[in-house]
Amino acid sequence: MKKNGAQKKRILWIVIPVAVLSVLLSASMIWLETYYRADTETIAAFSADRTVREQTLENGDLVFDPGNAKTGLIFYPGGKVEQEAYAPLMREISANGVLCVLCKMPFRLAVLDTHAADGVRAAFPVIAQWYIGGHSLGGAVASIEVEEHPGVYAGMILLASFSDKDLTDESLRVLSIYGSEDRVLNREAYEQAKSLLPEDVTEVVIDGGCHAGFGMYGAQSGDGKPSITNGEQIRITAKAITDWLNNSVSSGANAD
Repeated sequence: MKKNGAQKKRILWIVIPVAVLSVLLSASMIWLETYYRADTETIAAFSADRTVREQTLENGDLVFDPGNAKTGLIFYPGGKVEQEAYAPLMREISANGVLCVLCKMPFRLAVLDTHAADGVRAAFPVIAQWYIGGHSLGGAVASIEVEEHPGVYAGMILLASFSDKDLTDESLRVLSIYGSEDRVLNREAYEQAKSLLPEDVTEVVIDGGCHAGFGMYGAQSGDGKPSITNGEQIRITAKAITDWLNNSVSSGANAD
């Protein structure tokens, strides 16, 4: 009897951890595969009048090429948001003469490939000046790339985001944009993180904009109710970015 009891205990010591691990793995996969999907119909309708050249690289990155661009923007998507949701914004920016590369992230999480931008720069050597940016989690991860590659980027663009690294000694410009109705962005953390940025910072607040409005993937849980359309927010954002790239947006400006 004692021998049988010992065998049962050994079996339980093996079976229980395996069962727990199996449950955890299943839960993790469900979590990873639960994400905000791009609104393909809205994107198609919105982008119908844009004719920039587009291609998909072998690693899944989407490239928006206006032709003969000397300025490039590498963009990290928001956490758990399908990459294609930001295509309308990239098309709008690219139509104004900027090569835009929308990075594809493992499981739609930029933290799993913080240096996705490295291969992009090497693939487009004709670009004289690189900028990097991202939405929400993507913007925070972009700051990691900037901190670990000093002097490589001319500027950083944060959409409803803030820096995760101390960039006070970096010689670069920063553009920070968020919507007045954003209820996802942690405003307290955002304000505190301003101390991590260099001196040349431009902040643009989009009147009526929300957190999810920088992409086209529908409403986001916990977000505020926007008073402008998704398309309007994207156009305002694209104009603010291209104006800033052309040095025509002043610090502290508001967009409306």
